[in-house]
Formats: sequence, structure tokens, C-alpha cells
Amino acid sequence: MKKSLGILAGIVLITLSGSVFADEQLAIGKKIYDRAFGRGCGTCHDIASNPQLSALIKAGQLDRAQFEKVLKEGKGGMPKAIAEIMKNAAVVKAGYGEDQAVDALYKYLGGE
Repeated sequence: MKKSLGILAGIVLITLSGSVFADEQLAIGKKIYDRAFGRGCGTCHDIASNPQLSALIKAGQLDRAQFEKVLKEGKGGMPKAIAEIMKNAAVVKAGYGEDQAVDALYKYLGGE
């Protein structure tokens, strides 16, 4: 009985810690989106004539690898953004590396 309770408690803690990490990731992704380049990504990406990141990601038209490539290399009028993302205070405070920061932004925009 005690062993079962211990196992159950361990499972609950693991589940809760995963949930806390996911919440942190979403919060950091939002801060990146809201603050990148001082104006936020939405300054350009919330304009109808520009790529709608959230819609593209949710529709499966912009996968994680393509998203990261554009952030690192730029594309068309989109500047390279990874250095700017890595300067974000939330990213720095969390100690995120590039992959973690891109994951957070991608997840915030609707990716898995």
C-alpha cells in the first residue's frame, strides 16, 4: 500500500513538473513574440499581407525545421532573428539555448 502511494505521488509530481515546464515555455514564447526587435513579431506578422505564423503552423504548412531555418537565415523581408531572440530577457533568465527558445516560440504559435 505504501509503495503504491509512493509510486502514485511520483507520477503526480512528474505530471505537474511537465505541466509547469509547458506553462513556462508558453510564457517565454509569448514574451519572445511580444518583444522581439523591440516591437514584437506581431508588428509584421499580424498584418494580413504578411505570413500569418500561427495559421501556417496550425495548418501544418510551417514545420519546426522550416521555422528555425527562417529565424536563423532570414527570408525575403524577414531578417535573421535568432540573435534578437537570444537577447530576450525571458530567454536569458530561463537559461534557454537556441533550440529551447525556438521551441518556446513555435509552441506559443501553436506548434507541438
